[in-house]
Amino acid sequence: MGLLANLVNFTYRGLCAPVFTIFNKDLSINTQTIPEYARFLAKNGIDGVLVHGTTGEGVSMTVAERKAVVDVWAKVVKETKQHLMVQVGGCPLPDAVEMAKHAELVGADSILCHAELFFKPHTPSELVDYLKYVGEAAPNTPLLYYHIPGWTGININMETFINEAVKRIPTFQGIKYTSTDLEAGLAALKTNNGKHAVFLGADTLLASAFGSGFDSAIGTSLNMLPQYAVKILKAAKENNIVEARKLQHVLTEAVNIISKDGAWVPTMKVAMNLITPINVGVARPPLKNLTEAQIEDMRKSLKEIGIL
Repeated sequence: MGLLANLVNFTYRGLCAPVFTIFNKDLSINTQTIPEYARFLAKNGIDGVLVHGTTGEGVSMTVAERKAVVDVWAKVVKETKQHLMVQVGGCPLPDAVEMAKHAELVGADSILCHAELFFKPHTPSELVDYLKYVGEAAPNTPLLYYHIPGWTGININMETFINEAVKRIPTFQGIKYTSTDLEAGLAALKTNNGKHAVFLGADTLLASAFGSGFDSAIGTSLNMLPQYAVKILKAAKENNIVEARKLQHVLTEAVNIISKDGAWVPTMKVAMNLITPINVGVARPPLKNLTEAQIEDMRKSLKEIGIL
């Protein structure tokens, strides 16, 4: 079977922040801060946003909540000129289909989707079968797959998957690759002559990845420490490997400090609140939020390395 004719145009490459969903103290969603949040990211060199990724706790929200958040982001990015990517998966297929339709309706620039997280696909073919439904629901919007095996337990070879997806899903345009296996990531990047986007999702590997051929990333640290990714990408493009590694060392040290006392999302939310003027609130259960003592310890440690 040959390649399908491309039905969509997807040229976006760059630094895309997987934005937090802002929760109030009562755990309801807060959309009022989104315009300020978007402007903060744009001012700091982040030209894309991913809504409802892992960082955004999309799988902990109702369909109505996810739509409400996307509605606001869709309006705001018209002002900030940022690429809007919406993650619609991690839920029953009918909900993913509904949210894909909604994302296209409000003008999202691309859709990201990981599979249902209980009845998991086990082969590239099964994954493509699933994603076809999502692609058909938004036939005019580029579709990317969210590969994050450490969280989903779905560890399918991405090179093989991409080769099959481009033959069977007309809107398929690439993947978000959240894994520390750079060799497999590079194989995915080179698949089909490198025509498809591969966004790295590992904050501590930016220098290595950009130095090896990656040109795009979606990482949580782009929210509160965007300057590091911006400078690492610039250094890599200029073949300044020493500078890229130096910046990566500081970023990795900061990420290790931030994440040492809890799960990824609640610790990163605390860091966002400490480092930036944007308060993103707390994480929803079952994620456990940090204690005041842990927050103070993070503040002290970030001061010691010059982040605060």
